Amino acid sequence: MDRVTRSRGLRWAAAAALAALLSACAAGSGAPAQVTTAPVPASSSAPAYDPAAVSEVYPPANAPTGTVPVVLVVPGGGWETADRNGMTPLAQELAAAGYFTVNASYRAGADGAHFPVPLQDVLCAAGYAVAQARAAGLTTGPVVLVGHSAGGHLVALAGTSGSTLARRCADPVPTIAGVVGLAGVYDTSAFAAYMTDFFGVTRASDPPLWRSGDPIAYVESGAAPRGVHVLLIHGDADSVVPLAQARAFAKALTAARMDVTLDVVPAATHLDVINPAIAAAPITAWIRTLR
Repeated sequence: MDRVTRSRGLRWAAAAALAALLSACAAGSGAPAQVTTAPVPASSSAPAYDPAAVSEVYPPANAPTGTVPVVLVVPGGGWETADRNGMTPLAQELAAAGYFTVNASYRAGADGAHFPVPLQDVLCAAGYAVAQARAAGLTTGPVVLVGHSAGGHLVALAGTSGSTLARRCADPVPTIAGVVGLAGVYDTSAFAAYMTDFFGVTRASDPPLWRSGDPIAYVESGAAPRGVHVLLIHGDADSVVPLAQARAFAKALTAARMDVTLDVVPAATHLDVINPAIAAAPITAWIRTLR
């Protein structure tokens, strides 16, 4: 196990096999020296987002005392879909460990949504999760986002872009204390062949837009919030999203003196890392360090 501490696509009709794997690139950031977040178009064809209608809420087991971490679990789907069902076992396990956990979908390509809508939905879902925890009478602790694959990209972007891309939500968008990427994409330039649908334009036609959706660019430019903690879990047998993605992101975070832990899981595939038997223990132990 490697550990470093401290310190959207080809059209999916032409890439169906990849999309299927993403739903359940060699790295090299090419990141700019400066991140810009304008212009950021909205997706007029995407239906309205209601976190309550697309979320499962799992209160913590037993009767917690003191502050309770709030965990938002975000699925992958190649930026085309966002089926949360595959993340349910992990969400349940995190709730059993004592965390108020919400498993939420977001609008994606199949809904007519392009960047920044999916990211904004994730941020609104985080606000919903905190509001639900408080409505349950809990004193909320650190807010942690856990995302797999394309969801890993979105939670990393939520953590590194801060409030830059947020929109008004029904509940206030909270400060993100921690981000857990499970086989995520963190360098869009190295995964550009699969992300054109996500952005709605090619990278060459709108580099600033792509930069504003690139987690590693925020880190390398110094624009990422300094207090965000990052845990990256990636299998070394992942044939969908290369391990190099996680290694490059961890290297950039370390160089920026941001807190990062990289766990490389031997023989684990792209989907293995959402298995609670693999992911739950390191995530719960890591969250305890944020208290």
